[in-house]
Amino acid sequence: MQYQASVNKLTQPLVAHLLDNADKLRLCVEKLENGCTIIDAGIKVPGGLEAGRIITEICMGGMGTATLSQSCYTNHWPLTINVHATNPVLSCLGSQYAGWSLSHGKYYALGSGPARAMATKVKDGAVEPVEELYKELEYRDSCDKTVLVIENDAVPPLEIVEKVAAACGVSPADLTIIVTPTSSLAGGVQVVGRVLEVAMHKAHALHFPLENIIDGTGSAPVCPPHPNFVKAMGRTNDAILFAGQVHLFVKGSDEAAEKLAKELPSSTSKDYGKPFADIFKAYEYDFFKVDAMLFSPAVVIVTAVESGKSFRAGKLDNALLDQSFGL
Repeated sequence: MQYQASVNKLTQPLVAHLLDNADKLRLCVEKLENGCTIIDAGIKVPGGLEAGRIITEICMGGMGTATLSQSCYTNHWPLTINVHATNPVLSCLGSQYAGWSLSHGKYYALGSGPARAMATKVKDGAVEPVEELYKELEYRDSCDKTVLVIENDAVPPLEIVEKVAAACGVSPADLTIIVTPTSSLAGGVQVVGRVLEVAMHKAHALHFPLENIIDGTGSAPVCPPHPNFVKAMGRTNDAILFAGQVHLFVKGSDEAAEKLAKELPSSTSKDYGKPFADIFKAYEYDFFKVDAMLFSPAVVIVTAVESGKSFRAGKLDNALLDQSFGL
């Protein structure tokens, strides 16, 4: 990658803001026995929309902005999160993507955020990134402090905390872990705030050259929370699948831009057509059985900057959105 700003350094002011304003944001901050700082954004405390907005920016590596607004784009769900990244490849794939699989005993979670860009492992005597994606990005970050975001309804065990710190090459005292349950307001916001990231990830899966993606923005309605994990997770996905909008600015030919626009929307997937919770249940709660091409925004605009032409594809589905959101 040509531009390699430190996602960990850029997020430290945002993490400090959460810590300094924990009471205002209705967060709980605790120190584990090994010195790691845990920020609870919805397990034992209410958290809220603003906490979720800030956590979204942390997930984006401090290279993106997230705002909440009211929009008339959908029929019944005006509350909208809008995201923009100054470097969408690094921000979304190099930080925001939940690509770090963490488990110990019965505890399992996916980690996202800047810590991913520092995490390494030793394989065949050589040090390499924990995630293969970073080899392709040719990016590895370094910083004296780091932060990881986990989508779970429980604080991770010490064994996972120690594993994360060791992989990132920092002491647990220099690690902050933010925990956002899917059923919480903050958790819902930060997942829906991945609307641009899922478009970037699908573009990567479609083998579109990442170096040709110059800029991007996205928006999606903030879903109402649900106490049931599967339904809560379903709603966060459906907000993007049925009403997410993304605009990408790319280099290259008009043909390549048009092809990307046509292939990106969620409606191109064979699994499109019903709420995600129903799809998940039909596949016996096995993510790997769900068509990977489903995870993408509803509507996509791709602008070829060298010609000035734009290509639009996909559709908004108010009926499926209402069905998912429980209206």
